[in-house]
Amino acid sequence: MPQQPGVRKGSPSGELRTAEGPAAGAAEDGATDGGSGQSHPLYRLDRDIVDRLLAAEVPGEADLVDAARLLSRYAGFPGAFDLQNDLERAIRLWGMGTEELRARTRALWQGGHRPGSTEGKAEPVGSGFDATGDPGT
Repeated sequence: MPQQPGVRKGSPSGELRTAEGPAAGAAEDGATDGGSGQSHPLYRLDRDIVDRLLAAEVPGEADLVDAARLLSRYAGFPGAFDLQNDLERAIRLWGMGTEELRARTRALWQGGHRPGSTEGKAEPVGSGFDATGDPGT
């Protein structure tokens, strides 16, 4: 019997489990793109991100970075075809190609972009510990 996508070999119940129950990305969740191709362990999380990207009329910095990151993650991956197609569609809807996206995200990173930062506002990076101050004051 061929192994089903998302099912670990040797699993007594035939169900992939994590510490919290069935794995996110099991075939019944659609994580295998309708049964064609491999399932990706981050499919469900990435699906939410791609759906957000599709809804963005004008992409922000975080959208651009997420799109480029997911392009790299799924490049050459033999599955999650729906996610890959929707990601490419979102980039086209923004009026860009993959090379322009990569150039813009490269410029963001070189300009000091930090994930989770508020766009356009500088935020301090580090622990906040002031090593130059006098400990007695």
